[in-house]
Amino acid sequence: MVFTLFCQKESDPKVLKGEENTKDTRPRILFFGDSLTAGYGLDDVDLAWPRLVTDALKKEGYDYQMTNAGVSGDTSSGGLGRIEWVLEERADIFVLELGANDMLRGISPEVTKKNLKSIIHEVKARYPNCSLLLVGMKATPNLGKAYQKSFDSLYLELAKEEGIELMPFLLESVAGIRKWNQKDGIHPTEEGHKLVAQTALPFFRRIAKQRQALSR
Repeated sequence: MVFTLFCQKESDPKVLKGEENTKDTRPRILFFGDSLTAGYGLDDVDLAWPRLVTDALKKEGYDYQMTNAGVSGDTSSGGLGRIEWVLEERADIFVLELGANDMLRGISPEVTKKNLKSIIHEVKARYPNCSLLLVGMKATPNLGKAYQKSFDSLYLELAKEEGIELMPFLLESVAGIRKWNQKDGIHPTEEGHKLVAQTALPFFRRIAKQRQALSR
């Protein structure tokens, strides 16, 4: 039942939500993920954490445009399959949030890590000056200690191997707390997304500050 709830109502994988002004020269944050990025269950995708983080950065003087390339139900292999055309939009900061659906399907963490690594390599090859942020997830205990250990560690391993920033656990402030999640117990509510954005903001602030310093 958990798997079904997480993967239902898949979005059109070729619909990107973001600013549509082709003359906008501001740097871009490209959010690439699953239903947690796509804002599953919310009235509008702009209520999800990617928009909230982008707006919060702007208030602090870091003015980015953004594209939300989240697709509900997406796996790491699905992401790898669509990354080439998603990167047709320039990315100055690329946010990779995938793996939760792999975990719920019991896919080998080694496969997930390999797919995520391939996505990272695609981004680096296309946009060498792009800053990458890998968003970590955690396995549910019912999958067993061995699987849980292997899955939970793949994000840190990958971040170290690729020399990129890591947000250890996207749902740190809402996981397992009923009032911050929808009835499925997995996807944050509108208020939950506000807490997720607060968790994520320091990582984005650090990257934006670093990029600003380098551009001077």
